[in-house]
Amino acid sequence: MKPTLNKTRFGYIDLNGERIKHDILIRLDGEVKKRNKKLSKEIYGTSHIISRAEAEYIYQEGAERLLIGSGQFGRVRLSPEAEAYFQEQNCPVEILKTPDAVNAWNKSEDRVIGLFHVAC
Repeated sequence: MKPTLNKTRFGYIDLNGERIKHDILIRLDGEVKKRNKKLSKEIYGTSHIISRAEAEYIYQEGAERLLIGSGQFGRVRLSPEAEAYFQEQNCPVEILKTPDAVNAWNKSEDRVIGLFHVAC
């Protein structure tokens, strides 16, 4: 079952009424996991650029789309390698500032994976 995102501000996101103070990944089956930022940070020195390794971790077969909440100020982006990987998987990626991504997530009806950055 797809969880509901209630709101977000700098440093947190509310999910089904629970305040979470770290980035999250929401799987196709609704499982919520802490984002594995080190997969990108090890390569780029920042978690604001999503690496191919992290893209491979994020993706699940059967996903119709990936929705990325890029932070309160929109700093997160895909590396060229990650972008190419999602294209290879025929998985469109939508990147929105996290508050806008929360709204898009709650309205979505397709098989979507969500990645939400809660800070910058």
